[in-house]
Amino acid sequence: MAATPALLVYTRTADYRHDSIPAGIAALRGLGGSRALGVDATEDPAVFEAPLDRYAAVVFLSTSGEVLTPAGRRRLGAYVEAGGGFVGVHAAACTEYDWPYYGDLLGARFDRHPALQPGRAVVEDHDHPATRHLPAVWHVTDEWYDFRTNPRGRVRVLVRADESSYDGGGMGDDHPLVWCRDQGAGRVFYTALGHTAEIYDDPDFRAHLLGGITWAAAR
Repeated sequence: MAATPALLVYTRTADYRHDSIPAGIAALRGLGGSRALGVDATEDPAVFEAPLDRYAAVVFLSTSGEVLTPAGRRRLGAYVEAGGGFVGVHAAACTEYDWPYYGDLLGARFDRHPALQPGRAVVEDHDHPATRHLPAVWHVTDEWYDFRTNPRGRVRVLVRADESSYDGGGMGDDHPLVWCRDQGAGRVFYTALGHTAEIYDDPDFRAHLLGGITWAAAR
């Protein structure tokens, strides 16, 4: 009998640690259960030094800093290149600054954010499992991440931030917030949302996460 496919949810932090991580794990366990996916949540970098083939996708849930060993970096890169799915949530963009491949994999790296506040997220592309359920303008309270570079042109942008709807944005009119891309034979999905514990109880955000994971894991 084949093993049940699973998600590997990685939450190791070597820099800022989000209080919302337990809520995120609980939400992912619930989503996994709805799709008969086991969820292995860990902060042990040794998990990346073993084969990752049984995982439908690897999720970096608000990781931060340098969280992988050199061997783990090689294993994760090989997994994605061979067709594995990778999902980054929120502070996943604040991770592995010393590993150039990771920045290319994710599409952009975190730069800064203003204060936590409500704002508007504009859905650019409804033809994706992570966004097809969302309204054209999605009202969200979060940290509105700015990125060191604009990933547009290297990624498929799904949602952008409307900087006129909140204070302190630094990227201007073109501010990607959620995107996806191919990497080798694998798929990568990233959402900058996910700062608060409360957002993981929001049905729209949970469907957003499930859609991103489903898409990334499709190969």
